[in-house]
Amino acid sequence: MSEYRDYNCNEIRKSNVGEHIKLSGWIQTIRDLGGVIFIDLRDQYGITQVVASGNDDLVEFASHIPVESTICVEGNVRLRDDETVNEKLDTGLVELFAEKIEILGKRTKPLPFEPETSREVREDLRLQYRFLDLRNEKLKNNLILRSKVIQFMRNEMIKRGFLEVQTPILTSSSPEGARDYLVPSRVYPGRFYALPQAPQQFKQLLMVSGIDKYFQIAPCFRDEDARADRTPGEFYQLDMEMSFANQEDVLNVMEEVVYNVFKEFSNKKIAEYPFPRIPFKEAMLKYGSDKPDLRNPLIIQDVTSIFEKVDLKVFNGKIVRIISVPGGAREPRTLFEGMTDFAINECKAKGLAWLKVGEDRSLQGPIAKFIDDEAREAMLTSTNTNAGDAIFFIAEHEGIVEKLAGQIREELGKRLGLIDDSVFKFCWIVDFPMYERVDNGKIEFSHNPFSMPQGGMEALENQEPLDILAYQYDIVGNGIELASGAVRNHSPEIMIKAFDIAGYKEEVILKKFGALYNAFSYGAPPHAGVAPGIDRIIMLLAEEECIRDVQAFPMNSKAQDVLMGAPSEVTRKQLDEVHIKVDIKN
Repeated sequence: MSEYRDYNCNEIRKSNVGEHIKLSGWIQTIRDLGGVIFIDLRDQYGITQVVASGNDDLVEFASHIPVESTICVEGNVRLRDDETVNEKLDTGLVELFAEKIEILGKRTKPLPFEPETSREVREDLRLQYRFLDLRNEKLKNNLILRSKVIQFMRNEMIKRGFLEVQTPILTSSSPEGARDYLVPSRVYPGRFYALPQAPQQFKQLLMVSGIDKYFQIAPCFRDEDARADRTPGEFYQLDMEMSFANQEDVLNVMEEVVYNVFKEFSNKKIAEYPFPRIPFKEAMLKYGSDKPDLRNPLIIQDVTSIFEKVDLKVFNGKIVRIISVPGGAREPRTLFEGMTDFAINECKAKGLAWLKVGEDRSLQGPIAKFIDDEAREAMLTSTNTNAGDAIFFIAEHEGIVEKLAGQIREELGKRLGLIDDSVFKFCWIVDFPMYERVDNGKIEFSHNPFSMPQGGMEALENQEPLDILAYQYDIVGNGIELASGAVRNHSPEIMIKAFDIAGYKEEVILKKFGALYNAFSYGAPPHAGVAPGIDRIIMLLAEEECIRDVQAFPMNSKAQDVLMGAPSEVTRKQLDEVHIKVDIKN
């Protein structure tokens, strides 16, 4: 028996009737019915109804306790009257008849919002009073789900022979795609630690050390802008790496773990398993995205060759893609007008051409008169577009047309109600390009610089850089990137050549990745890994639209911790200790 409780607030049942017990928790509601007080007493586990009556002093005392205070109640368990039975509660057949009530923690300030309805409050206020926000049942359940999923993941990895190893939080800065969070050194003036964007180099060093299969629930720190599926500052991933492994070895292990997680913690159907593998180039053509939502049945198709001879100024010299919508010709004109507005205002397109296909396969719409019979038949036949369908056209230059077509596809799927919310559809995106050309014309790594190029040194020496593919892969679920990984480049010679193509000389490798480069000279095994994002997985399982609703104490969208007041000013003494002088220019 605890000093404060004999049971949790969700535990007492009909079998406890007549038992004298203590319960403790928060007062969720108080109802004063004139001489009878009803209290809903809540803890993490559930709610029990407490009744005070027949004792005027106790009734008077209880009626003045502020809601959301914590109390300890002592009394007898009894059956509820038939008219007060609450079948929605696990404890709905019984109640605790109070003989003694003790206030443990009294609320002395007005509530900024009711925890039960906190989801309706603006986010910054919720985050400022996160300790109240987390009393909301849905958010509390999200944290419980998070705990269970992480425990399940850990067990899945241990069952497969992976060794859990913690890697450093204070490390060196390295160019890995995002801005670092820097920590100044007290001992070494002018030098800084960096918080790890990921344990990338450490997990590869573990492979060189002879660890066969590694994992950890890893915190990652990136100074990035927030969005619905990305939180600024800190996030967690199931980080893993395997020695003597190729791409298929990693894919086979991780898709089984991901499948088991979603099967265990969701009632939704998983549409296909094993997950389909889609090459990056195919994904960009068919879906306009390297993280396609496969629940959307619409497909993007290329018709550039058909329209090369069509005298249509807006198509001339551009890549032409279409999205054929089955039965779309029957949709109201507001759909077509709304999609045009969306393309112009949201996607910054110059416009959006569209056509309806009549029952006789004729075309109706703004550009119909420019399309001759030969082009019409070629387009309808090659894209399997039928009478009664609608066609949306996207014409733009390479590098722009893919993104624009993907945005139009995604929006059409939403407006037409084509997204099946009852399923999870996963896929692997594979065969990413090793390099890309950035705005200034420079060749740069398109993904992970530590990746092994397909074809190894021969590909680097003999292929055009933009044609080289890498052993890189992502897991995508319902349009959200859940994991990213690669077969690692474990050869110093191949690494030097790969970085040289991207404009980094050997001295840069030695300076930025010296430990890894040096380690590879001492016998490195072929190795590969992947790192699913835990926060995003929980977000999908909890059916939340914002990733911050599955984290305990997240920063807001402006990278501020409004609860703790971070980032905050520090004292001159603290700055002097780390040899920092602040020069703020307004």
